[in-house]
Amino acid sequence: MPKLLTVAHLTDVHLGPIRGFTPRHWSLKRLTGYVNWQRNRRNAYQREVLDRLVADLRQHVPDHIVVTGDLANIGLPAELMHGLDWLRSIGEPHAVSVIPGNHDIYGRLRRDPGTDRWAAYMASCAQGKAWTGGHSGFPYVRQLGQVALIGVNSAVVTPPMMAWGEVGAEQRERLGRLLDKLGEAGQFRLVLIHHPPLPGQAKPARALRDAAALEQLLTQHGAELVIHGHNHLNSLEWRQSSSGPLPVVGAPSGSLGRPHKREPLARYNLYRIQGPPWRIELIGRGLTEPGSQVQELERRTLAPHEPGA
Repeated sequence: MPKLLTVAHLTDVHLGPIRGFTPRHWSLKRLTGYVNWQRNRRNAYQREVLDRLVADLRQHVPDHIVVTGDLANIGLPAELMHGLDWLRSIGEPHAVSVIPGNHDIYGRLRRDPGTDRWAAYMASCAQGKAWTGGHSGFPYVRQLGQVALIGVNSAVVTPPMMAWGEVGAEQRERLGRLLDKLGEAGQFRLVLIHHPPLPGQAKPARALRDAAALEQLLTQHGAELVIHGHNHLNSLEWRQSSSGPLPVVGAPSGSLGRPHKREPLARYNLYRIQGPPWRIELIGRGLTEPGSQVQELERRTLAPHEPGA
């Protein structure tokens, strides 16, 4: 029987509190972000809730944990160091993969290493380097049996009040080559990205600027699953790719403990992948109301003929 592999997905955890907001890092963008955090987000995104989700996640013993960005809030060095501490608390680099979100690459940091602090968690493994040709940037590849995790960076510095992202032509070109090579080798290609990768999934100020080009790439070169964050919503879209139906799944924040806008409360997803032929079971676990226990919210086999898919 084909081996079953389980990947857990957390996103948009927005670790608080914000520390280290010194004059060296003051900017209009960070000031507006800081005010928004204090007024609207500080009490909504709760570390205690995130810790409960992680404790529940551990009970399901996933083979790997992926985090699709926004560990920080206004991209300060102290926040990024805090993010590294949190990554270490949930697992060693061989067991956890991360990609940056727009709140992590929020503004310029002069000579500060920024998200490079997380390099051990977002670098190709030894097998992955064989696929990338030794390239050390994005996209990276991590091999889990026949499942290849492909980490794509969509986070760029943006002006105040903007949260859009961009993959860029160079990264897209490398991604296309990787998808071809991995597909020809019969690998399950699981693409990680922070911003929703399809046109129309977010308003222009928050959308992926090259979503149309990325959609075309994914459908032309093929993949088995794409997962993302950013919208803080549970979503499922389908595209027909050269390798068959492609599910694109978005997940809510992993730390929201009380109502905020139209966002669902904290949740994480488990993907149980088996094959080939590939079968994907999605299990969503999280809160049903503030203060509730973490429980199963959804269980489905990802298939394009599902009602509502």
